[in-house]
Amino acid sequence: MQILPFYLLCDESGSMIGDSIDAINNALPDLHHEISTNPTVADKTRFCLIGFSDSATVLQPLVDLSDIDEVPALAAGGLTSYGEAFRTLKRCIENDVAALKAEGHEVYRPVAFFLSDGIPTDEDWEQAYKELTQSRFCPKIIAFGIGEAQEATIGHVANFRAFMQKDSTVSPAQALREFATSLTRSIVRSAASIAADGGNGFTLAVDDTVPGFSTISLDKL
Repeated sequence: MQILPFYLLCDESGSMIGDSIDAINNALPDLHHEISTNPTVADKTRFCLIGFSDSATVLQPLVDLSDIDEVPALAAGGLTSYGEAFRTLKRCIENDVAALKAEGHEVYRPVAFFLSDGIPTDEDWEQAYKELTQSRFCPKIIAFGIGEAQEATIGHVANFRAFMQKDSTVSPAQALREFATSLTRSIVRSAASIAADGGNGFTLAVDDTVPGFSTISLDKL
């Protein structure tokens, strides 16, 4: 079977306390329902949730969402270690791809949605990012920035697509609801692309634009 792994890396630092973390937690049940109740999508995709602050925690190991009753909630507190997020993601991908292949699956390049509302507090995060993106299983990274996140940093993290919350037109909570909707839509549409032609014409179906966000150009140096 052909499998497309999705990873959600979500900022759990102290600045996410309140409406921001509530918005994500309120959206996760909808994501779970949309995917788990669609057999085609559930069969073709796997989902992993990683929260990061001072450290990074795999809150939900890679799973067929139809096999679990709910996605664990996030809890905010601490600083913002991008490096821990990238090191944990790299380790997860390496282990997950090996396990999926051992089960006889054909595995597409993983997709990572990265969300942060601030700047990294660890100075060596770029080394961890370099090790991730230069690895054999480098994922396609879609990065979203809200709140105090810096556009240049979010654009640097992304290697496929990047978005930044519009400052005055939308609140972080509103933006996060749109983020969750875009993530769900990307999983559903990408799975449909795999199923449509046996994966031969597969296209990663990520939104070009997301309401409440500006699209960051990844072509600028």
